[in-house]
Order: sequence, then structure tokens, then C-alpha cells
Amino acid sequence: MSLGQRIHNARIAAGLTLQELGDALGVTKAAIKKYEQGRSTPDSSRLLAIAQACGVRTEYFFRRHEVTLRGVEFRKNQSFGKKRTEAVQLRVAAMAEKWVELLEAFPASPVSLFEMPANMPQSIDDPAALEQVAEDLRHRWELGLNPIADITSTLENLGVLVVTVDEPHRAFSGMVAEAVTSAGQTYPVIAVSSTWPGDRQRFTLLHEFSHWLLGGRLTDTLDIEKACDRLAGAMLAPRTAVVHELGARRTQLDPHELQRLKIEYGLSMRGWAVRALQCGVLSSSRFQTLMKLFSARGWNRDEPGEPLPLERPQRFEQLVYRALAEGLIREEKAAALLDIPRMEFSRQRWIEAPGAAVNQ
Repeated sequence: MSLGQRIHNARIAAGLTLQELGDALGVTKAAIKKYEQGRSTPDSSRLLAIAQACGVRTEYFFRRHEVTLRGVEFRKNQSFGKKRTEAVQLRVAAMAEKWVELLEAFPASPVSLFEMPANMPQSIDDPAALEQVAEDLRHRWELGLNPIADITSTLENLGVLVVTVDEPHRAFSGMVAEAVTSAGQTYPVIAVSSTWPGDRQRFTLLHEFSHWLLGGRLTDTLDIEKACDRLAGAMLAPRTAVVHELGARRTQLDPHELQRLKIEYGLSMRGWAVRALQCGVLSSSRFQTLMKLFSARGWNRDEPGEPLPLERPQRFEQLVYRALAEGLIREEKAAALLDIPRMEFSRQRWIEAPGAAVNQ
């Protein structure tokens, strides 16, 4: 990827127009356009100014690894426009490039490549069949029927690259894509918004992962979004667990009961009500009555109680420190991969208090 293309991508990812970046640098938008088209090359001081304006480090402009995203699927609504969508894709691709650069520092990859389960059905024409798919996946991945404590680490252990995106627009929840390196290696990558509460993040991560699992396996009679919702819900609260927790048949569900299950399983109160409907525990009419209560109390937007803890990818940071400890990368490279100033990184590395002298 050329320097000009890198500058263009950094600007778009930062949500800046040509004019806005030009104003930040004190140059015309025509000058920025020349940089992006490769008709002019910024000097080192101007490149540093571009990096600061776009919120990236200068090393971004000189990366050897290039990643393209293929088969991108977004979980968003229509108010999340084309420019924001493109910006998120570029930011996710940039993070995937860091992943590839880090993994290639190891003699043997410390991350297992994702393998599609061999027992996945080739054709699914009934939403109810997704219940069995969820149980088979839980069994294959040795998750049992208990609550999944950490969705992010579960996916990372399967070989999925998980990233969080600081996108304040509430119309965006997440996306899934196949990250393809210049060498032809592919990795499933899932991005989730860092602004939603933990239960929304958990559901989104599994919804997007379901896109990866179900792609090309549904008949035309099924809606892919609804199918991914069903599989995500069944992964978080499998049918056996739903019946165990709620009973085989109920006439109503108590809000406090739903809140307790939300905390235990990391699935929203509404999500539990939907699972009760899908598993035949609650009738359609009773479910609609419960949803009217949710609407009347404003729980469709904000459920009661403290929000669940956020999902936080940790594998990337862990591997950075592992590579550093094994002498595979230098400290300046580790700091750049984590987007931390060198001195601050040294303090964190040696577990020193802010303001303390850095040991060498």
C-alpha cells in the first residue's frame, strides 16, 4: 500500500474531510489531495502532523503488512451512514494489520487457525434446527451448558481476531469480516462497539460470529439476521438451560427473575424473554404482554440495574508482552503495537507508578 493510500485511509478512518485535515495542518485541501494521490510527498514534520490529526502513530504509514477485509457484514441501522461505515472498516483493517505483524514475529504462530466445525449442517431450512447447532457447538468447544463467562476469550481461543471500536454512534453494534493478508492467509475478525453494555456486546459478538458460521448454509426461506439472532441466543442460553432455569411451561415471567438470569448468563432480560418464547416456555400472547410491560417501563432501551461489565479483548496485548519477553520484538515496536508512548509503556511494563523513574 502506498504512502498516499495510507494517508487517505487514516483521514477517512478519523472521519475527516480533505478541508478539515488541511485546516489542521495549515495547508489547502488541494495539498492534502496531492499527498493522497502520490503527486506530492509530505516531509517528516508534516507527516507527524498528519498522524496527530488522524489519531494514528507515524509507523502506520510505513507498515509492511497489508490486510484487506472480505465478506464484510455490519450490525447497524440505516442512520449509520456510508462514511462512518467506511471509517469503521478501515480502523478494523488497521487493527488486523497489527495482528498480522505481531503474529509473524513468532517462529510458529501462537494463535490457532479457526476451523469450521465438521458437523455443521450444509443446509438449514428450519429456525428450530439452530437449537441443535448451538448444542453441538457448545459440546465441540467443551463449553457444557453453563454460562459462558467470557465470550471474547472464547472466540479468541478458537482463532477469531476480536477488536473493539470506539464508535460513539449508537447505530453501530459490530461487524464481521474475513481478514486477508498479502500472503493469502485468512483470519475471521469480529469488531464490536465499546460503547454498548456488556450484554449487548456479548450478543453482538455471537451474532456476528454466527454470520461466519451460517454463511451459505441457510435456504432462501430463512432470514440471515433472524437466524444469527437465534443462534446467538441459543449459544448464550441453550434450550436445556432455559427449561432448567424457567421450567417447561410458564404463564408469566417476573422481572426480578429475568434480571438475575441476565447477570448469571450475560444475556439481556429481553433476550431471556425471547428464549422463553423460542423454547416453548412462554406462549406468544404471554410474550407480547411481557413486551408491553418492557415498553411501558422504557426497558426496551435501558434495562434496569447496573450494566454488565464490558467485553475486553486481551489476547493481543498478552502476545505483545510475550513477544517482547522472548526477544522477538523491541520495546519501541511493542509500544507502537499497543499505541502507547514509549516512556508510558516502559512504566507499565515494569509496573511502576506514574512519575517514577523508568528502569533500564
